[in-house]
Amino acid sequence: MSFKSDTSGLDKLKENMERLSGQSEVKLANLFHPEFMSNCSSYTSFEALVEASDFTVESAEDFAAIPDDEWDAFISKSTSYASWEEMQKAAAADYARRQLFQGL
Repeated sequence: MSFKSDTSGLDKLKENMERLSGQSEVKLANLFHPEFMSNCSSYTSFEALVEASDFTVESAEDFAAIPDDEWDAFISKSTSYASWEEMQKAAAADYARRQLFQGL
């Protein structure tokens, strides 16, 4: 009796893990993708969430200038997360999971 195994899935998983290792920049639109946003809020995009806030955001600098406590309060009111940090951590974990299992 002969046993032949297909390791293509493991090879792809290893390739995905290697691609995830180290540091990389991820655009907010990719981190807070529509499915993630729909699952935690009534918005389908991060842009829609920002537009619904009382803050004027036309640049990264504008976004960075939002007082942390005010942004946390908005996130707590508008999403299922208690804070911006909690939302970012959940989005990063979701992004890593999606990238890890991509193509499998």
